[in-house]
Amino acid sequence: MNTYFDNSGTSFPKPPQVAEAISRYLKDGGGTYGRAAYGRAYEATVLVEECRDKLAELMGGSNSAQIAFTANSTTAINTIIKGLSLRGKRVLVSPLEHNAVMRPLLFLKETEGVAIEMLKTHSDGVIDIEALDLITRSNIGLVVINHQSNVSGVVQPVSDICKWAADIPVLIDGSQSVGHIPLHLEEWGVDYFAFTGHKGLLGPTGVGGFYAREPGNITPLIHGGTGSASDSFEMPAFVPDKYQAGTPNIVGIVGLLAALNNVPQPMTTSADLRKGIQSVASLKGFKVLCASSEHEQGGSFSFTHAELSPSQLARELYDKYGLEVRSGLHCAPAAHRFYSTFPQGSTRIALSAYHFPDDLVYLFGALKEIASRF
Repeated sequence: MNTYFDNSGTSFPKPPQVAEAISRYLKDGGGTYGRAAYGRAYEATVLVEECRDKLAELMGGSNSAQIAFTANSTTAINTIIKGLSLRGKRVLVSPLEHNAVMRPLLFLKETEGVAIEMLKTHSDGVIDIEALDLITRSNIGLVVINHQSNVSGVVQPVSDICKWAADIPVLIDGSQSVGHIPLHLEEWGVDYFAFTGHKGLLGPTGVGGFYAREPGNITPLIHGGTGSASDSFEMPAFVPDKYQAGTPNIVGIVGLLAALNNVPQPMTTSADLRKGIQSVASLKGFKVLCASSEHEQGGSFSFTHAELSPSQLARELYDKYGLEVRSGLHCAPAAHRFYSTFPQGSTRIALSAYHFPDDLVYLFGALKEIASRF
């Protein structure tokens, strides 16, 4: 039985090929990336570029050079937000943004006079597309949207938002959606997309990156050696080298490539998830944070209890039932303010492809037993 339900934090288990590929690289490979012509270095470089190609294909991009590797989606988001010319401009955000977005924006508000404005949504947090036409478009430098909320699992209508934005740059935080939701970034007209490898992609921690439709518009966050254009103190003008100073996390990228090449078949369906959400919502004392429509619901949701704090609920689920869940604010206080669950937060459930319907039955049975005490 799989009792691990904290996949929005980091995924577990990983495909066994991930550990095998990492071990093989460390024991038998070991070459650096893009900095030498001997066999080991060539093999390492091929693996990194193969991973980049796979990611471009997965995200619906036609040019893998539009994908730059970073340590995680937080670094990717900082690179984009701080690399654009936003001084004195307005930035529109959803009310469900993670601190990976809100903290760098607050920094720019304090240092460069950026104005942060919240977009209007429906009661579940889904962006109100019709209300977008009421927004004055002058001096908007960027729109930032959390594709899938890490609190409620709400999935935003990215294509409609990008269509409205037109010539206004749109950054999508895909930390929770990549690997779970089919992506068509080029078709949707997404300008920037940040991702991490250790959640829905089932790869290791320490590797992520971003897609940029027009990467030349971003000033690099980190400067240093790239193994290319080494005759100049300037960063290379071409991508992705412009954004990849320093030796990349080759171990992590090799592991991510193995995950991308060995995607498991999901064992549960959206119908299983929706049935479970409805079951929890019907329990006495429970309030569920989720999308109103199953078509806008990702593979995670959270809940609160009238008598138990999120941490108490999570502790009981672990101590009595062996269920591993996350409680608290999930690094998204803006979302909890929207859902009126601040400052206590919520208890979160996040599925992966390694869950079976019986795992959900066990989880919801445990919640039912807890509810019966009140």
